[in-house]
Amino acid sequence: MPAPPLLFTPLQIRSLTLRNRLVVAPMHQYSAEEGFATDWHLMNVGRFAAGGAGLVIVESTKVERRGCGTVGDLGIWDDAFIPGLKRLADFLHQCGAAAGIQLGHSGRKSRVSRPWEGGDPLERSPAVTDWDAWQPVAPSALPAEDGWPVPHALSSAEIVGVIEAWAKAAARAECAGFDVLEIHGAHGFLIHEFLSPQANQRSDAYGGSERNRMRFALEVAEAVRAHWPAHKPLFMRLSAEDDAGWGPEQSVALARLLKPIGVDVIDCSAGGILAKPPRIRVDYGYQVPYAAQIREQAGVMTLAVGLIVHAHQAEQILQQGSADLVALARELLWNPNWALDAACKLGAGSPFELLPPPYRYWLSRRASGAPHVQPSTWGEPGASTGESRP
Repeated sequence: MPAPPLLFTPLQIRSLTLRNRLVVAPMHQYSAEEGFATDWHLMNVGRFAAGGAGLVIVESTKVERRGCGTVGDLGIWDDAFIPGLKRLADFLHQCGAAAGIQLGHSGRKSRVSRPWEGGDPLERSPAVTDWDAWQPVAPSALPAEDGWPVPHALSSAEIVGVIEAWAKAAARAECAGFDVLEIHGAHGFLIHEFLSPQANQRSDAYGGSERNRMRFALEVAEAVRAHWPAHKPLFMRLSAEDDAGWGPEQSVALARLLKPIGVDVIDCSAGGILAKPPRIRVDYGYQVPYAAQIREQAGVMTLAVGLIVHAHQAEQILQQGSADLVALARELLWNPNWALDAACKLGAGSPFELLPPPYRYWLSRRASGAPHVQPSTWGEPGASTGESRP
C-alpha cells in the first residue's frame, strides 16, 4: 500500500496539530471599514477553510493606526477589533482549519491608495479625519519610492513604543482565539525596512552593522513571544532576497537568531524594498529554494511560497525536504477547493473528510453514485489531463 501523501499528513507544531500541510497565505483584501473586519473577510477566509486547507492565515492586520497601508487595512491596535477578528477565527475552526493571523506595520509604505486604485500616496482629504495621526514612519527619513513622501524617522524611544504595540497586538490575537501568529517582516514593510541597508541608514543600536539592523526584528519577536502563549506556534515572514542588500545569507543568519527566541517557522518570500520585483525569474515555485536553504542552514522549519500551483508540485516540495509546509495564495482565489482537488489527485484517503458536512455529504454522494464523472478541474471528459481519477 503506498504511503499517504506528505501534503495530507498531519503536522504538529508545539501543541497544535494541523490536519494537513496546506497553508493559505495571508492575502490583503483592503476591504476593512475603519480597521474592522467585514462580511467580505468572513467569506474570503471561510471558503478556504471549507475547501479543506489545514491553516488559514488572516491578512496582515495592523498593530498601529499609522501602520495601515490603505483605508481598507484590518486593525488590531485596539481591543474594539477583537470581536470581529474572533468571528473569523471561530468560523475557521468551525470549518476544521487552524486559524492564523499575520501582524504587520506598513512603515514608509503607509497612507496609499488600494492597488486597484493606483497604489500611490494619498493626498490630504477631509474623508480621512485622522490624517496627521496616519503618518508614515521608518527607520530613516527615506521615501519608499521617488516622489513619495518622506517618512518620519523613528526615535529610539518611539521604537520602544512600536515594539510594545506588536506585543499588545499578540495578546489581542490570543483573545480573539487564533492558533498561529505570523510576524510580517517582509515585502518592504517596517521590519524589512529595518533589516535593509538601503532603507535603514541609522547609526545607533538599530542601524549600521548587519546585527544592529536585525535588532528591531529580534526585539519584536521577543516581545510577541512573551505575549503569545508558549504552546502556540509563531511564524515570521521574511523577504529572503530583496535584491537591495538583504539576501539568503542574511536571512539564514536572522533565522538562526529567531529560532531560540521562539519563532517556529520561517515563511520564505521575496522582494519589496525596491519598486521593481526581484531579479529572479517568476515561475513555478520560484521562491522554494529560499525555504530549502533556510531550512537546511538555519535548522528551522520553513513555509514555501511562490507560484505553488499544482498538487504534485506541492507534494514534491515536501518530499524533497525543501520545506515543512507549502502556502498557496492566488491559486486559491482561482480554486478555493484546491485542497480537496489535490487530495483526490494525490490519492489521499477519504478526501471528502476535509470538508464540512454540507459539502462532504453532497460531493461524496456524487462520487459514489457517478464515479465515472470527472470534476471540472480534471479537464473535459475523455481528454488527457495527466491525472487519473481515483
